[in-house]
Amino acid sequence: MADFEWELMAALNRFFEIREVRGVAYRLKQSRYTSQVVDLLVDSPHSEYYMAIECKSIDARKAKTLYFTQHFSIAGGVHQIQRADQFIERSGRQGILAVELRRGPGKPKTAHLVPWKAVIEIFRSESPGLLVEDIEALPALERKNGTYRIVAEDLLFSRSL
Repeated sequence: MADFEWELMAALNRFFEIREVRGVAYRLKQSRYTSQVVDLLVDSPHSEYYMAIECKSIDARKAKTLYFTQHFSIAGGVHQIQRADQFIERSGRQGILAVELRRGPGKPKTAHLVPWKAVIEIFRSESPGLLVEDIEALPALERKNGTYRIVAEDLLFSRSL
């Protein structure tokens, strides 16, 4: 999964550079003994780009659901979704769950940005997770020459749902 985090961070920073928009995406340092709130932070004076992003990468051949129990952690009795939600609420950031769907060797990967309010709504409904088919119904990020490419519509779409 760390590869997906690096790829998404690089795509976001390329987006800022190409569009000449003030913003920077960066990974939070992971430590073995402390829980990480989210994987990526994006700082920008533009509110639409002030984000907290949790990244998940799953094998879509095997998993038909991104499970809240299997794919997310619980630390100190607090679920990862709840920790991230508290951080997003307190910081005022736009929350996004970025999901990469892997399909095996020779098959293209896709990445989708799920608006945080949709994630938290499904989590609170006591659903076991997000269906892969629902994730696939969201627009996929463009992938060219093995790297993801972000366009403004990707980030604006993730806010609109």
